Amino acid sequence: MILEIVTPEATLLHTDVDVISVPGINGEFQMLNNHAPIVSLLVEGIIKFKGENVKIEEQFENKFTNTKEEYTLPIKSGTIEMKENKVIILAD
Repeated sequence: MILEIVTPEATLLHTDVDVISVPGINGEFQMLNNHAPIVSLLVEGIIKFKGENVKIEEQFENKFTNTKEEYTLPIKSGTIEMKENKVIILAD
């Protein structure tokens, strides 16, 4: 599935991933390939994602942490939409 993370400053990420975990308003939740469509608010926490072909542009690599093949990005708040195997996160 495609993951796109957009902030007020720039589009930080547009890449293929296998699994995404986000801090939802009712707790952390995870999405896999072909997940049902969803729209949700995000709270302060950490976006986590994994994938074999994750590509992060060099200028934004310092915003992400990579441990054990899992990438993380802290956020203050945001919105997530999953539709047609594409996840768009508007994050602050």
